[in-house]
Amino acid sequence: MSTITRARSGRLAAVATASALSLGLILSGCASSGSDAGGEASADALDAALEAGGEITYWTWTPSAEAQVAAFEKAYPKVKVNLVNAGTNTEEYTKLQNAITAGSGAPDVAQVEYYAIPQFALADSLVDLAPYGFGDLEDLYTPGPWGAVTSGEKVYGLPQDSGPMAMFYNKTVFDQYGIAVPTTYDEYVAAAEQLHAANPNAYITADTGDSGFATSMIWQAGGKPFQADGTDITIDLQDEGSKKWADNWNRLVEGGLLSTTPGWSDEWFKGLGDGSIATLLIGAWMPGVLESSVADAAGDWRVAPMPTYDGTPVTAENGGGGQVVLKQSKNPALAAAFLKWLNSDPESIKVFLESGGFPATTAELESPEFLGYESEYFGGQKINEVLVDAAKNVPSGWQYLPYQVYANSIFGDTVGQAYKNNSDLNEGLTAWQEQLVDYGNQQGFTVK
Repeated sequence: MSTITRARSGRLAAVATASALSLGLILSGCASSGSDAGGEASADALDAALEAGGEITYWTWTPSAEAQVAAFEKAYPKVKVNLVNAGTNTEEYTKLQNAITAGSGAPDVAQVEYYAIPQFALADSLVDLAPYGFGDLEDLYTPGPWGAVTSGEKVYGLPQDSGPMAMFYNKTVFDQYGIAVPTTYDEYVAAAEQLHAANPNAYITADTGDSGFATSMIWQAGGKPFQADGTDITIDLQDEGSKKWADNWNRLVEGGLLSTTPGWSDEWFKGLGDGSIATLLIGAWMPGVLESSVADAAGDWRVAPMPTYDGTPVTAENGGGGQVVLKQSKNPALAAAFLKWLNSDPESIKVFLESGGFPATTAELESPEFLGYESEYFGGQKINEVLVDAAKNVPSGWQYLPYQVYANSIFGDTVGQAYKNNSDLNEGLTAWQEQLVDYGNQQGFTVK
């Protein structure tokens, strides 16, 4: 599984703990504990730190981490990296916030998904890596992931993977029922109707209300519902793009055309294998999941561009993350040097790709070897050609809330109710907005 896959699969189990992240403490400045050990920050300080050696701790859940750490320690034998799996996404973030609030116990380097980085950056708990020369690395990465780890001139981390969305579809099922591969959402809804009419036990996709999916779909539709400038926030979950997605997806929700199988459950994987769930609109990290968890469907699946509203190619990011250096680090230069190696060194990236990750680095995305890879699972299709094209069609300007971790935790109680009742998603979005505005203001933000 890729980094993001693990994040997604753990989201439902961990989301109940999100409320433990105390944003009141963040805004009061209690999070800003750190050390200036390691001398003045500079690009030269990284080489000096590696030469001097030392010991750092790295929190992550990515399956490539063990092999990457081994490769790093082989290249730099004076450095010891203590690898810790502190839990998946929100579980890890809760432990991080507890350590930040306590002023001790945080790792030197931590894996953080893009949507959660603003929360920790606003808390002033992350090292600005720009003084170490990290700003010069911008051209190594695709624009979307790079934008997710930076704010103005500040660099809060380096991207590891990305999740440009594509449509994964079961070609065997489509062929069986004479369904053409949809290129627009009108065609996608028509395919959903055709499939369910032909087989009442089959659905175009499964969706019981996932916050990450919904925000990605709003992003693709051109929405920008969250705008943040420091502690000043605007929320508009009825902007043009949000309504465009909700009105379109309502045709499936209100029409009973979506499988109610919970995502990442055993039943969900079974549905992907037996054809009762015929498509997935999801991030580019999905191939490794299908190969490892739905092995019996090898040869059935293919990849196509996301359906669009008017035929113009456009998609969005779904998942993805990188690594950051915590201000509590007693050796931030060594931590930064490890992070730089982790997400820019060819040896590290090779290990990451071998574990099924989808890169955020332009060199790998543009390499003939990567583009020309023929996937046996996907019937010999050169799937990376589709996925790399998707990475080029992600609109810029998207922002997450500085308390997106909390926002995701209450999605099921607001928008999720529309899925349960087959009712209007717009009402759910409005309820979500009201709670997010109230919560933000209670935590010290100025939200309108």
